[in-house]
Amino acid sequence: MFGVSDGLVSNISLVVGFAGSGVGPSVVRLAGIAGLVGGAFSMAAGEYVSVAAQNELIERELEVERRELARNPEHEQAELAELYKRKGVEPERARAVARDIMRSPETALLVHAREELGVDPDDLASPYRTALFSFLAFAIGAILPVIPWFIGEGTAATAASVGLGVIAAAAVGWFIGRLAERRVVRASLRQVLILVAACSATYLVGRLLGVTVT
Repeated sequence: MFGVSDGLVSNISLVVGFAGSGVGPSVVRLAGIAGLVGGAFSMAAGEYVSVAAQNELIERELEVERRELARNPEHEQAELAELYKRKGVEPERARAVARDIMRSPETALLVHAREELGVDPDDLASPYRTALFSFLAFAIGAILPVIPWFIGEGTAATAASVGLGVIAAAAVGWFIGRLAERRVVRASLRQVLILVAACSATYLVGRLLGVTVT
């Protein structure tokens, strides 16, 4: 939903800004498609780098933890027992559980990763899948305001782009509100106001510049 919202707001702002400048519909279409492709690839690349870097950092921390388990197992066992005691486990039972876990190096590594680092080594996000989903989500939002310019032009196409954007923004807000268990009307209105503010700003810039392309 956040990717769809990003694509929708950024591309409708671009389309409306070009439309406000008075250029022809072919230029608006080109701007919209360029914004879609460029934004979607940018979003995907950003997500890929972010998730890949996070996974590399986690893998480094796991390697450090693996070395510590091999070099100083007594300390790691005591550390694990202390973690369980802080969670309310009785001291003797916490030490017994930690001792049982430390019998298997791989199990010990998994437990330490979950308890100390807060990560599950068996459930790391895939940078490729995350990048693909981000690309598709952005593209879905970004294509909506361009559609009217394939069948119309001028004020009618601009109004249709904004209308589609408002409907889509309200739907995104409703969905976010439902997920967050907040008032959906308020969440929808917030998304719509953000979109309208962005469109108004770029449309005004386009009108002020008044660029003419021949």
